[in-house]
Amino acid sequence: MFVEYTWLVPLVPLLCFVIVGFFGKKMPHGGGPLVIFGALFAFVLSLLISYDFFTSDAYHNPGYVTSQIEWFSVGSFQMNVGYYIDSLACMMMLFASFISTLIFVYSIGYMHDEGAKRRRYFAQVSLFLTGMLGLAVSSNFLEMFVFWEIMGLCSYLLIGFWGFNHPKGDDASDSASSAAKKAFLVTRLGDVCLMGGMFVLLFEFGSLDYVTVFDTSMMAAVDPNMIMLGSLLIFGGVIGKSAQFPLLDWLPDAMAGPTTVSALIHAATMVKAGVYLVARCFPLFTQNPEVMLFVGVIGGITAFFAATMALNNMNIKKVLAYSTLSQLGYMFLALGAGGYMMALGMQSGDAALMAAGAIGYTAGCLHMVNHAFFKALLFLGSGSVIHATGTEDMREMGGLHSKMKITSITMLIGSLSIAGFPLFSGFWSKEIVLETAMHAGDYGVEGYLFTIMWILAIVTAFMTAFYMFRMWFMTFKGKSGHGAEHCHGESPKSMTIPLIILSVFAAALGCILLFGFDDYITIGIHAGHFQVGSGHGHGLAGWLEDIFLSMYTYLTIALVLIAIAVAYVMYNKASVNPGKFNKNGSSWLYKALTNRWWFPQLYDQIGWKLGNGVAKGVEFVDTQMIDGTVNALSSAVVGSGESLGKMQTGNVRDYAAIVMIGVVLLFVAILALFYFMGGL
Repeated sequence: MFVEYTWLVPLVPLLCFVIVGFFGKKMPHGGGPLVIFGALFAFVLSLLISYDFFTSDAYHNPGYVTSQIEWFSVGSFQMNVGYYIDSLACMMMLFASFISTLIFVYSIGYMHDEGAKRRRYFAQVSLFLTGMLGLAVSSNFLEMFVFWEIMGLCSYLLIGFWGFNHPKGDDASDSASSAAKKAFLVTRLGDVCLMGGMFVLLFEFGSLDYVTVFDTSMMAAVDPNMIMLGSLLIFGGVIGKSAQFPLLDWLPDAMAGPTTVSALIHAATMVKAGVYLVARCFPLFTQNPEVMLFVGVIGGITAFFAATMALNNMNIKKVLAYSTLSQLGYMFLALGAGGYMMALGMQSGDAALMAAGAIGYTAGCLHMVNHAFFKALLFLGSGSVIHATGTEDMREMGGLHSKMKITSITMLIGSLSIAGFPLFSGFWSKEIVLETAMHAGDYGVEGYLFTIMWILAIVTAFMTAFYMFRMWFMTFKGKSGHGAEHCHGESPKSMTIPLIILSVFAAALGCILLFGFDDYITIGIHAGHFQVGSGHGHGLAGWLEDIFLSMYTYLTIALVLIAIAVAYVMYNKASVNPGKFNKNGSSWLYKALTNRWWFPQLYDQIGWKLGNGVAKGVEFVDTQMIDGTVNALSSAVVGSGESLGKMQTGNVRDYAAIVMIGVVLLFVAILALFYFMGGL
């Protein structure tokens, strides 16, 4: 009954965007309450749709509900528009709408002093949510791509929110404008790849509908090499949107926007779209083990490198930005490892291996949901601190626990969760991610690469616990800095209540695994996608038991506890000076981390060298070849005219001689033609 109204989920926030955009100046708080209503309506309807779907027969077979109408047609080709509801779509709708609702409520207090600009802010965030919800329920790749691009546009506008209508020369304005353009251009690079992948699928399948592209019988009739090409191109779009290696540098710069925008991008929308797309294309990607291997390796490398960059950063928002990159890498590592085992199982007919692959899918999706809650909590907590102290530099904070107890405690819960502290939400999904990566290393010729990724992920877990508690101790403990001395106390209730709600989920959401709710966030192994029987449960309970019996689990727990202890000694007790390890900032490693492993400089060089070279090549073709050809033709015509003009002497005898010569030449030509044709 409620699934039929799925189209309202993105439509209501879209209507709120239009209304606030036109009439927001005359509405309370710049239209914020209406935007909150739109997000809350989307959440409630998503909840009803999810209940309707999970209690229906369609959940078990075929595992989805879809409805479409014709959008447009070109010849015999018809493009549809509609909705596609399965467990993944339900999960995305629920957490995106719920977390966005809390962020919008938080924004009432955080953006209260922005005056008339609040109308623009609330209109844009409502459109941002529309993009994410529309992407989640789309029934085909083209429809999904439209909402994908809507989010790209909104990210540009919101990252540069403070970069417009500012006095020229304002450093903050320049930074915001540059960060917005950087995010827009880098993600467009990935979008070109995504478009290429869509063209490949359209050429091979004759359709972009999920039901058609993911159908087993259709994929069996398509060239596997073309499926691999299309899958890799689609993942290229994911790399850009989710800021994976090597296109990872734009996301930290995106912190130039309001902190609420950072929370939206990192927790509820935007970067999660890439994880969603890989999970959505799981039936397609698993046709080739090499594709999932590539996904897992990119994720493992990103997780490690991004974590290193957070170790010595002093900006509280950028520390969280690097942690987002790292945690996204964890998600792709889980999906890649699970998909790799799934693909090998499909080739060999090993149902147990396919079930293990499905657990990898569950691990990636569960970590995505957990991360959405604790990262929204951490970003909103950092916004509360920034709102109270007026600075993002952690060196100017310190000692804020006594002044901001709610913010301090909730951020502590978020830090424990992201660090993978036992029994907190992040612990459950992180351990399954690590277990999946290690398990994938036992299979296939290239499986050893997943063993390497597992080692990197273990080291990343240690670094994550260290830099998160380094952030917490520098912010809430130790000596008070300049910003802390001017702290005006705890933030208003419109900001602290969302923190409290998010902290509950950050602490306990992972426990749903103990009650069997993992069935609702895994991939259905059914005849529509994978021909190995039916059912949604894949033995995750057995894996959880194995995890607690594994020595590697306790190794990870030990590393997390050691990392927290090291951060405590360095940044709370101050009994160990961090400068001894980095030679007071002069060591090569410290400089490498501070300079982001020189990724920005590398991008600049590529931009200048490659971009300038391409521009010169285009200029040469334009000026020398195209313009040169046109100019040469015009010169030839002008020159011919001038030459013929010289023959106009005005003397009748000259004209008569020319006529006679012409007649003679014509007569000779006729005789020659007559002779060669056999006339004589």
